Amino acid sequence: MGRGTRARNRRDPGMRMENFTMKKYDGLFIFATVAKDEALDTQIEKASAEITRLSGKVLSAQSLGKKNFARTMQKRDSGVYVKIRFELDPAQVAALKARYQLLEDFFRVQILVVDERREAIFAKQAEQERYREAARAAAAAARAAEAAERENQEAADAVEDNAQEEA
Repeated sequence: MGRGTRARNRRDPGMRMENFTMKKYDGLFIFATVAKDEALDTQIEKASAEITRLSGKVLSAQSLGKKNFARTMQKRDSGVYVKIRFELDPAQVAALKARYQLLEDFFRVQILVVDERREAIFAKQAEQERYREAARAAAAAARAAEAAERENQEAADAVEDNAQEEA
């Protein structure tokens, strides 16, 4: 089977996806200043459509908001940043980048491979931090309950002392 045939088959939507190794990617998209949220949503849909057109799968999209650039670029001083996590065949990444360069709506695009081991470490660290925070909260609640009990005991002792003095 020649190289051209394999490339044609890869784009064939009827092909089974199990034959390809899909990798996770984080795409950081900078759009020229968008005036309205509806326009931003259409830009995100365009980016997602390009990914799905190449047999990819969008996992999540997150708007990071409007940010000012460190210096003016192409007569622009700010842009709207959007992070999209997606799965795609590694052979299709170059085609995706080339497609984004052709579209004028995208000011800048950066695509990075997600390191699964690193993500697992971050998830484990976050879980440990949540556990520590829960333990701190439980200890603080126990200290507060102990202090309240101590105050109640002192109040009861004061009432008892007053009763004895009066008698």
